[in-house]
Amino acid sequence: MDHPLIDLINQKIAAAAADGAFENLEGAGKPLPKVEDPENELVNRIVKEAGGVPEFVSLSRELERLRAELRETGDRTKRKDILKEMSMMEARIDLARKAHLR
Repeated sequence: MDHPLIDLINQKIAAAAADGAFENLEGAGKPLPKVEDPENELVNRIVKEAGGVPEFVSLSRELERLRAELRETGDRTKRKDILKEMSMMEARIDLARKAHLR
């Protein structure tokens, strides 16, 4: 089943082509750049341009925050909780890194 607006979309494309909107485009006549994940390239580019990072990077930043908190904390109970959280964070980073490399 076609998109309900397919006729309007095709009409807009045809009008743009008639107006020369697709002439002299950068990279015209050259092959498209190779990408690692063609199915998700658009999503990956949008996330990257918006400042997004892979999950393991954001988790690593959180781990660094926990390390700083551990250095500043003298309370033994709090230190124990932080160490536990750091251990879990390291496992999550490892899983996220493996998932990212697939």
